[in-house]
Amino acid sequence: MKIIITSKNLSSSDYLKDAIEKKLERLSKYFSNDIIANVMVSAESDKQKIEATINAGGTIFRAEESANVAYDAIDGVVDKLSSQMSRFKTKLQRKHKDNKGFMFGEIPDYDNETEEITVVKKKKMEICPMNTEEAVMQMELLGHAFFVFMNMDTESVNVVYKRKNGNYGLIETVY
Repeated sequence: MKIIITSKNLSSSDYLKDAIEKKLERLSKYFSNDIIANVMVSAESDKQKIEATINAGGTIFRAEESANVAYDAIDGVVDKLSSQMSRFKTKLQRKHKDNKGFMFGEIPDYDNETEEITVVKKKKMEICPMNTEEAVMQMELLGHAFFVFMNMDTESVNVVYKRKNGNYGLIETVY
């Protein structure tokens, strides 16, 4: 597994980079060498935040953790990623049975493997063409945290959502 570390609002030391690489190496036994892990180290007021994203053959593992010390945050991120892999091991095996990017034998079994994903509500909606600003307004009028719409500028299905900090995000689909 290749690890790419970037920093935002913080200059990360070589010691921190080495610690991140060393901790993430525990997860590398689950993946082939061509899998890439992107790690973002950032500072938020009095805390340091670590975000890690691993794209493994179309399956994306992501975790983030904030702590007073970045070294504590990386421990939390690695634990979350490991837990995700264990929880969904069986489902991932079914999906990626021929994918050489995963080493399933190395992933520990989850204690409660019988956990099923259940969709409890389905909803159909008409996707209306609009621009991003109109979609945000519609989302706010509905009181939702996200809104799916047809972006008339890009002619693709997009999602706007409200972020934890009160700002808005946009997810654009690509084919």
